[in-house]
Amino acid sequence: MNILITGANRGLGLALTTEAVKRGHTVIAGVRNLVKGTDQLHHLRSLFPHQVMLLSLDVAEEATCQEASETLASENVTLDVIINNAAILNERSKTIEELDIDKVEKSFNINLFGPMRVVKYFLPYLNKGPDASIINISSEAGSFQNAYGGDFPYALSKSALNMFSQQLKKYLADAQVSVFAVHPGWIKTDMGGEKAPGTPEESAIGILDIAEKKQKITGNATFINSKGDPMPL
Repeated sequence: MNILITGANRGLGLALTTEAVKRGHTVIAGVRNLVKGTDQLHHLRSLFPHQVMLLSLDVAEEATCQEASETLASENVTLDVIINNAAILNERSKTIEELDIDKVEKSFNINLFGPMRVVKYFLPYLNKGPDASIINISSEAGSFQNAYGGDFPYALSKSALNMFSQQLKKYLADAQVSVFAVHPGWIKTDMGGEKAPGTPEESAIGILDIAEKKQKITGNATFINSKGDPMPL
């Protein structure tokens, strides 16, 4: 499969890219900066030169999303899976009284509008049908039922991402494209921290199993964890 992964240069994005190429897939690795912080990605490409395509893609900027999609079109590249992974977590542990609303807006710009931009410009290049998937990396922080009164920008933007995923699922039902918002678990990344019990590699295995349709999804759930189990909305 051809898999577009945003934020592919570190954390879960890098783990997803690594796992995907090991399984024989080709990854279009979307990164904001093709030079800074991409050493591991370049090394991976040296090991799998025909399976890793680096793509300049800043999900926060509409123009670069459009340009990136046009790059794919110019090279006649189509997609089977889109994984919207790029995200930020800012204003951690700030109370509502302390919040910088500009940073809240930045969270929405990347965590919600970013995936929307990616789908807007790359959906035309997605091979429609039962093998196709769009996977939006979400979080249990976006669950209404489990709201914990903190991490406002992150939680609210992920909750909105869950709604976007549900909307997209309905929109693409006739095209038979699977759409999921996936909670990857609490994993050891820059965002999750060193105390997290899980690893990006473990989560990547589950998410790729979902993309490959190996993972049985219970019921008709859209918001799920990396093992395919439904998450409370």
